[in-house]
Amino acid sequence: MKLKNTRKFIAAGALLACAGTAFAQGINPVPENVLQLSATGSVEVQQDVLVMTLGTTKEGADANAVQTQLRQAIDTALTEAKRDAKPQQLDVRTGTFGLYPRYGKDGKVNGWQGRAELVLQGRDFPRITSTAARIQTLSISQVGFDLSREARAKVEGEAQTRAIEAFKTRATELARGFGFSGYTLREVAVNNNEMIPGPRMPMMAKAASVTLMGAEDSGIPAEAGKAQVVVNVSGSVQLR
Repeated sequence: MKLKNTRKFIAAGALLACAGTAFAQGINPVPENVLQLSATGSVEVQQDVLVMTLGTTKEGADANAVQTQLRQAIDTALTEAKRDAKPQQLDVRTGTFGLYPRYGKDGKVNGWQGRAELVLQGRDFPRITSTAARIQTLSISQVGFDLSREARAKVEGEAQTRAIEAFKTRATELARGFGFSGYTLREVAVNNNEMIPGPRMPMMAKAASVTLMGAEDSGIPAEAGKAQVVVNVSGSVQLR
C-alpha cells in the first residue's frame, strides 16, 4: 500500500515538474531570428578652441624660497593675462602648482624643485597668442586644440542622423541576406562618443620661445586641425 502511494507521489511530482517547465517556457520563450548589430555616424568639424599652457620650473635649497619664486611668477603672469581675459574668447586659469623634494646620492633631501602652470584657453586665437607672447615669467610648454560645446552640439544631430540611417540600411541588407523580407526594431541605444581630437603639440614650445624673444608683442603661430564627432547606434532587430 505504501509503495503504491509512493509511486503516485512520484508520478504527481513528475507531472507537476513538466507543467512548471511548460509554463516557464510559455512566459519566457527563447527569441528566434534576432539580430544584433551596430552602426556609426561621424562628422568632421574644425576645432575652435585653443588651449595654451605656460609654465616655469624653479629649484633651490629652501622650500619656502622656491615656493615664493613660483608664486611670484604666477602672480605676474595672471596680472598680465587677466588684462585681455574675455569669457569664452580668452579664459585664464591656473594649472599645476607643486613642490617636490630633491634627493642626493645618500638618499637625503638636498633641495627642492617646483613647477607652476598657467592655462590660456578660448576661441580668440590672436588674443590668446599675443597675450602669451607678452608674459615674461613663464614659457610655453604645450599647445593644443579642442572643440567647444556649441560646435560639438551643432554637428551631433547630423552625426546621429547618419548613424541611424547606417543602422537601418545595415539591418535591411542583413535581413535580406538571411532570406527575410524585413525586420522589426526590438531595442536600440544611441551613444554620443567624445570627439577625436587632433594631436597635441608639446614640442611647439621651443619654437614659440624663439618668437617670444624676438618681439615682445608678437603673436605665436597657431593653426587648429579638425576633429570628428562620433555617434554610435547599437541594438537588436527581429527578422521577419
